[in-house]
Amino acid sequence: MSMEITKELWNEMKRYINTVDRAEAAETVVSILIDHDIDPDDIQSAFSSDRDIKAALTSYLDNDKDYAVEDEEEEEDDSDYNEDENWEN
Repeated sequence: MSMEITKELWNEMKRYINTVDRAEAAETVVSILIDHDIDPDDIQSAFSSDRDIKAALTSYLDNDKDYAVEDEEEEEDDSDYNEDENWEN
């Protein structure tokens, strides 16, 4: 998927999207780009002047980091539990 075409489409389409709905539309654009394996850095550089896309990308990345931290915490808890079991035996 070409970032140039995506950027041009977004710039043309957002004029027809109500201002209150642009944040949600931008989140959809970011999700589609991420789903098509577009690097977040590429999205950020292509849409550097668009505040809606930048905000959506930031939100997406923040949510992704929170999910990764939760997974890591669960793994740590499991390993601590196994160590306690060995201690009792």
